[in-house]
Amino acid sequence: MTVSTSVVLSREVTAIAIPAGTPEVLLEGTEVHITQELGGTYTIHAGGLLYRVDGKDADALGRVPKSDDSEEAPHTGELDDEMIWEKLKTCFDPEIPVNIVDLGLVYDMAKEKLPSGKFKIFVKMTLTAPGCGMGDVIAADARQKVLSISAVDDALVEIVWDPPWHQSMITEHGRQALGLE
Repeated sequence: MTVSTSVVLSREVTAIAIPAGTPEVLLEGTEVHITQELGGTYTIHAGGLLYRVDGKDADALGRVPKSDDSEEAPHTGELDDEMIWEKLKTCFDPEIPVNIVDLGLVYDMAKEKLPSGKFKIFVKMTLTAPGCGMGDVIAADARQKVLSISAVDDALVEIVWDPPWHQSMITEHGRQALGLE
């Protein structure tokens, strides 16, 4: 959800500067404005800059960390592709209130069954702009979300630039969320 709430940090927190992608320490007592709460992460505005704060630091923002309390069936030897796509839909660009799948950033998803019976997942994704420093952060978030599936033992999220992303790749749902339709 997109919000605009002012809070004071209750403790020091390491946040990722947007769009640079560099970590910065924000001090206890700093007033921040939460602009987005999606996918278990927060986008905040502080001192004229935007930052991404991990869900594990939600308490510093006066929020309760969200747990993934979706019930997942035990691993039975197979893995439904839809489960992987749904996990990827919980990843967001911190500047855009639409998930990476509906933004059209995920170009491909494949899986390989490992000797253990679990799976390795391969994701090819891009970014809205080649110079975005948040690429590694978004890709790491996507990887962690996919790894949270019990049937997944490994995941590789690769950032690719071909074909170049453009707005026509946004799904109908994403276009509606952005007010483009």
